[in-house]
Formats: sequence, C-alpha cells, structure tokens
Amino acid sequence: MPPYQINFNIAPIGTHALAYVGEAIAKKHISGDGDFTRRCNKWLSEKTAATAGLLTTSCTHALEMSAILLGIKPGDEVIMPSFTFVSTANAFVLRGAKIVFVDIRPDTMNIDEQLIEAAITEKTRAIVPVHYAGIACEMDEIMDIAARHGLFVVEDAAQAIMSSYKGRPLGTIGDIGTLSFHETKNFSMGEGGALLLREDTYLAAAEIIREKGTDRSRFHRGQVDKYTWQDCGSSYLPSELNAAYLWAQLEMADEIIADRIKSHERYRAGLSALANAGHISLPHVPPHCTHNAHMFYIKTQDIKERTALISHLREKGILAVFHYVPLHSAPAGKRFGRFCGPDTHTTRESERLLRLPLYYGLTAGQIDVIMEHVHAFYANRK
Repeated sequence: MPPYQINFNIAPIGTHALAYVGEAIAKKHISGDGDFTRRCNKWLSEKTAATAGLLTTSCTHALEMSAILLGIKPGDEVIMPSFTFVSTANAFVLRGAKIVFVDIRPDTMNIDEQLIEAAITEKTRAIVPVHYAGIACEMDEIMDIAARHGLFVVEDAAQAIMSSYKGRPLGTIGDIGTLSFHETKNFSMGEGGALLLREDTYLAAAEIIREKGTDRSRFHRGQVDKYTWQDCGSSYLPSELNAAYLWAQLEMADEIIADRIKSHERYRAGLSALANAGHISLPHVPPHCTHNAHMFYIKTQDIKERTALISHLREKGILAVFHYVPLHSAPAGKRFGRFCGPDTHTTRESERLLRLPLYYGLTAGQIDVIMEHVHAFYANRK
C-alpha cells in the first residue's frame, strides 16, 4: 500500500498506554484476568449498565460464545442482515446453523425490522441485529418480534460502544451483546472484544466457556480450591498486555468520543451542500438514537461513481474505502445461508457507500482538505 498523507484510520493510543503495559509486565502477570482485565470489565458493566461485561480476544469470539451460550445447533436458523462482517454469520455457522439474510433499510443500513417476521420459520432460534456505524437498529420492534416468537436476540454492537437507543446503551437490550476493540474501532486493544450480558443467567456459563471450559475464574476468586474441566469452551480470554493498552483509552473514553463526534459534525456541515444538490447522501441518525461517530460515510450515485471518487482521493494522498460486500453474494454465504425476500436495498446501497477517514486525532484541517477534494470531484463532473 502506498503512503498516504491522510490515512483512513489510525488506531487510538491512550495517554498512559506504555506506562500501563509496563506496569502489567512489572507485575509478572501478563495472562488474562489480572488487574487491568478487571478494570476493563468493571468499566464495561458500569458504562453500559450490563449485568456483566467480559473482555474477549475479539468480537468474533464474543459472537461465538453467544452461539454456544444459546445452545445453537445444527438445523437451527439465525436471522441477520447480509450487510455485515463475516464474523456475524460465522459464529453461528460454526454451530451448524443456517443463516437467513434479511434486507436492510437504506436510511441507516441496518436490518429492516419490518421484514424480520416474514423470515421466521419453525427452525428459527435467534435474531442478530447489527448496529451499523454505531447507529441503533429499531430494537423495540425487534425485541417485540423476538418475544412473540420465543427467539433470542444477540446484538452485534461491534461498532456501537457508547451509542444508545432511546437512552439504553447498545449491546444491553438483547439477551446478549458483543463489542469490538479491533484497531479500526473507537477504542482498540489491537485485536479484542467483549461480551455483554443483560442478566446474570449466562454469567457462570460464559466464564467457563471463556476459560477453555474450566471454572478457573472461580478458582481465581477463591471459590474453589482447584479448577477443573466443566464444559466445552475455548481460549477467549485476552492477555493483560492487551487489557492494559485498552484501559488507557477507556480512562479517556469521553474525550475520544467527543473528538470523533466533532469530526463527524464537521464532515456533515461541510458536505451538506453536495447532499442538498443531490450529488451524495449523508448518514441518517434517527432522533431517538445517539451515536458514537464510529464512521462517516457518504453514498454516491452508483458503484462506478464511487470507484472514481476513491481513485480521485487516492491521487490526492487520501485513503477512503468502501465497506462490506454483502454476505449472501459470497460463495460461503450461498453455501451456508439464504436471502429471504427480494434484495431491494442491500446490494445497491452497499455499492454506493464510501467511508471517509475518521479517527481520534484527525484534525479539522485534514477534514477540510478531504472535503475540498470531494467537492472538486463533483465540480468536475458537472
């Protein structure tokens, strides 16, 4: 990849990151569930009002834990949007489930809650709403559908930490929620994630699954004199080095989010003229939702225009990118899932979407340069 004057993403670094990593090393405890892991878990539960928050090695693994906790098995069906990352589907495919893809809403890029009920069969076990760009799905309707049909709800809130729906933190409305701390997210530990539990029903089992199927967490708390193999599980616990690096950001979470929101608002203000002229579309945030400025995207007229704009920005030293290729169009998506109903919006909207650089520390001057070149692109197309 060539060097860019303005990168698409730069992973955040907390003020005390190196000091905390050094502290973890000095304590001679760099495996998981040490002091920094406990601090992060406490922050998660307090910030989201979840009954429990558990750091994991990735959001992918948090989703896999969710599938195990809910007892997903071969022959089950799980409903989700096709416009998402492969992990959303893989977690349930690994348990033998069939994925049923539902079309998205063009305004938020989230699953269309009005189409979910038509996708339910006698094999359906769970609904997995994905809060794209940190903007909430319509959770009241989704939870109502789930309650009437006896289904579980797993929130893929990978992009949605500190976002909310009608005042409720995302990831804590469904039965289980998952977060990501990948380097592209608002807060990062390189690779990492978290499992959020709305109730304590799953906590004991989650701790066992996360610790290779053992009750080691109880042993560390002095509740048993030795730990033993209790159930199926895997190594879903991150190291103290990762947790220490993350903790330095969680300490300054409000500052990081505020900085990103300021950038998001500058983009919106500076590109509104192009949107008003019909050249592009801007992200829609429903009035009952608060977002975390995880990303700023625009929508071009079609994939041809998007490709040309990406090339134009790269020529100017700016890295802008498109996002997901719909899963139902991929070889594995065809093998492990099916699309329910017509694909009215998923493919078309995914081909229009273009993500602009957005990260903690992106300057107003850099944003202005990006917008200047976006404006120039459309001025030259008249």
